[in-house]
Amino acid sequence: MARPQLSLVIPVFNEEDTLPELDRRLRDLFSNLVQVGDNWEVVFVEDGSSDNSRRLLANMAASESRYRLIAFSRNFGHQFAITAGVDRAEGDVVVVMDADLQDPPSVVSEMIDKQRAGYDVVYGVRKKRKGETWFKRATASIFYRLIRAITGVAIPLDAGDFRLMSRPVVLTLRALREQHRFVRGMVAWVGFRQTAVYYDREARFAGATKYPVSKMLKFAIDGITSFSILPLRVATWLGVFAAICAVGIGAWAIAVKVLGLGTVPGWTTIMFAVALGSSAQLLMTGVLGEYVGRIYEEIKRRPLYIIEQEINAPNHGDPAPELASRNP
Repeated sequence: MARPQLSLVIPVFNEEDTLPELDRRLRDLFSNLVQVGDNWEVVFVEDGSSDNSRRLLANMAASESRYRLIAFSRNFGHQFAITAGVDRAEGDVVVVMDADLQDPPSVVSEMIDKQRAGYDVVYGVRKKRKGETWFKRATASIFYRLIRAITGVAIPLDAGDFRLMSRPVVLTLRALREQHRFVRGMVAWVGFRQTAVYYDREARFAGATKYPVSKMLKFAIDGITSFSILPLRVATWLGVFAAICAVGIGAWAIAVKVLGLGTVPGWTTIMFAVALGSSAQLLMTGVLGEYVGRIYEEIKRRPLYIIEQEINAPNHGDPAPELASRNP
């Protein structure tokens, strides 16, 4: 069998209410996608869902041989699901999109046109974000601009993981096996020719967001610490600031003594200095611990994910980094 021209990688976690509509829209997409004809595949990565998502995906794969199912042994997380799909994708170009239908499949055709114009990465930039709170929109905007400023990597602003990648980019991305993954930053880091398509992001078709504030915060920390050592440098700046404060307080105390202006008990000043120094030390100890913990996670060299089940797996293609335990 020839390699498919297009692979669609779709992570799935508790999306049983969305999957029937996703199936319908995918079939509409491929019936009108003249660029690839019938030479396509969809790689669904089921990320340890607690609902009926796996059963529905298995039924979909049974009715369409070009639908492939990769099911994890437990929930490993969105970024690892993307990684597994990219590892398994056979297509000449690979498009990553979420299952919640916020990223419309119809944009894929425009991405393919950009790729055929000579680009290796085509990422989707959200013009509007429907169905999201002002808090999420504001924090996302701040995060994208902050991480771009401190990492030195040209991570696209207001772009998620919805993107097309050519085969050379996919093969390069497969070689990056760090445990704490920030895929959109990794794709920006590898380089190649990249461009954007712009679209309006829809509200979720059904269900609730899979990224609460706690996961958003962890995702932001992963992105910053994966591409920047700036938090460690803050320790130096705090040390310089503390030294300047100490010199100033010392000069003030000497002046009071020499000029005979009276003895000042200085309780407030001492408490302020102690509190400042202690908080700075605790803060930087936490930052150091964050980086040391990541080193610990890396040197264990555990697999990024474990596959429990794989349906409609191809009989050819590049060897995947992680092993599956069952291949029906």
